[in-house]
Amino acid sequence: MISSVAEQYNVHPQTLRLYEREGLLKPSRSDGNTRLYTEEDLERLEVILHLTRDLGVNLAGVEIILNMRQKMEAMQDQMEQFVHTLNQELAQRPRNERSEDRNSLIPVARTIPIRRHG
Repeated sequence: MISSVAEQYNVHPQTLRLYEREGLLKPSRSDGNTRLYTEEDLERLEVILHLTRDLGVNLAGVEIILNMRQKMEAMQDQMEQFVHTLNQELAQRPRNERSEDRNSLIPVARTIPIRRHG
């Protein structure tokens, strides 16, 4: 609830309402329309408070930083998925391939040189 979160983090409930209006926090609501903060919401609040209190970042800057963090996490997930897929594909390659092919990341097609006379 907003009152207990405000007390726990030493902020005014209006500050939490402002963060919600600005889209920085998005607590869920109970049937009675009471704000319910998850662990993820509280972790996000801690980041917001660190940026504003300790680093002096304004709310527009906080929004940019939070969006960039979200994009970086998505990129990290994509990279991990790429590495996982790459490892799976490499594990499925036949063992009898030439050593230079086994050590390359991209398969190289074998070509036959054509001599032109002219």
